[in-house]
Amino acid sequence: MRDKKTNVRYMTELALLIAIELVMRLLGLGSVPVGPLVMSFLTVPVAIGAMLLGPAAGAVLGAVFGFCSLYDAITGASMMTGVFFQLDPLNTVILCVGMRILMGFVTGWVFRLVRRVDRKQIACYVAGALSAPLLNTLFFMGYIVRFFYETDYVQNMVQSLGAVNPLMFVVLAVGVQGLVEAVASGVVSTAVAKGVAHVLDRS
Repeated sequence: MRDKKTNVRYMTELALLIAIELVMRLLGLGSVPVGPLVMSFLTVPVAIGAMLLGPAAGAVLGAVFGFCSLYDAITGASMMTGVFFQLDPLNTVILCVGMRILMGFVTGWVFRLVRRVDRKQIACYVAGALSAPLLNTLFFMGYIVRFFYETDYVQNMVQSLGAVNPLMFVVLAVGVQGLVEAVASGVVSTAVAKGVAHVLDRS
């Protein structure tokens, strides 16, 4: 009986976070276009779910984020991924969806691993909250470098940014945007997840 209640509670909380993520997306609260890239705050519910519900929930929420990104690629709402989808649909699906699933899953494990050595139960929330936006950028841009770097679209960006190698391209392309995204998402995710965990008496 207790397991059944736990499962219902888990599914309810996961569904609530999915709903929040979709509402953020629909209301335009989840992303801010910055040039060819998009500064995304949809990592916030992913991070919260990964920390409070575990890596599997993080992966599910990452998938929701990813399908939203894929929709933008298919419709052309995202200039960069729209071009990538025209060039290579399969790798674009992996880029948009697969990398976000991986981000959510790994975020959950980062939180769990840090929590094991975090006696005050504070650093684990900070680590988990920051992991989501940082891993999102790392996996997303890393996949672009691996599979799309030689495309004319990316090479034009490389030349316009004055990047001499893939690493510099990532640094220059992400720039201040990545830092702002990580800090803002990290602060919100930490505060919300820690507060909800306290209210729900999560150990």
